[in-house]
Amino acid sequence: MGVSAVTIDDQGRALVIQRRDNGRWEAPGGFLELAETIEDGARREVLEETGLVVELQNLTGIYKNMTLGVINFVFRARAISGQPTTGPETKDTRWVTRDEVAGLIPIEAFAIRTLDALDNPAAPRIRHHDGVHLL
Repeated sequence: MGVSAVTIDDQGRALVIQRRDNGRWEAPGGFLELAETIEDGARREVLEETGLVVELQNLTGIYKNMTLGVINFVFRARAISGQPTTGPETKDTRWVTRDEVAGLIPIEAFAIRTLDALDNPAAPRIRHHDGVHLL
């Protein structure tokens, strides 16, 4: 099971990372550890990949990769301490507006997670994809 958290700043921009392993831009996230709660995992992934301590505000989406059978929970968050930084898994970080997301994250299945968090829906979106495109 995967978790991600999209940190939103006071200007309404989302923090995305560029991964070291494949160079792709996306929201910070990863897989849960065995005895970890969903919320703790999302906070841990953001801290590991950005250096930020965040407060989770709400669940913005549940996304299932129909090809791999992986389910990912995505939260909207706000930073409570730290400054964005790089690390072993993160090559770069960037604050982006909604209009910049598609140009930076060309894979629809990953871009939609950041877009949904920016839109902050009243109820979480439930979406399915094949690893690239929404179904």
